[in-house]
Amino acid sequence: MLVSLDTPYADTTAADLSFALGLPEQAALHVLPVPGAGLELRLLGASHQVVLAGRCVETVACLPGRTPHLPATVDDPVAGYRFTARVRRLTPAGMAGEVAALKARLTDDPRALVGVFPGSPDAVTALAARVDTGSGVVGWDTWHVYPQTGELVVTSTEVIR
Repeated sequence: MLVSLDTPYADTTAADLSFALGLPEQAALHVLPVPGAGLELRLLGASHQVVLAGRCVETVACLPGRTPHLPATVDDPVAGYRFTARVRRLTPAGMAGEVAALKARLTDDPRALVGVFPGSPDAVTALAARVDTGSGVVGWDTWHVYPQTGELVVTSTEVIR
């Protein structure tokens, strides 16, 4: 689902992002429940939050009062939780191509949410859920695009139920 957002985004560079588990639900600009997964994909003005009912609340955003820190990995085998993040640097043309491909791939996906912020058609935060009912694995991927700095932050999470 593609949504146009009416608010400027609060984080303006990958260096502003923090990672947190277990925060309360933040005020969302748009929420997409994923049927059959107990999962909510939430677009924030400061990036994203994912709520997996009864398991976890993951927030990657500009969080007031927290020192920005986005870890490359968080791995908790006991809880069955794994998170990875990476920052890619792109040229303006490369960024435009990546965003166009992302929008084309996710816009009609019922388990995906793409938010376009005002100011640039490439200012995007996107989330896509993955649900494997056979293995009990639920996951999601996110993309945070910062055209003003040429950064694309890509995260991937898996939770074993």
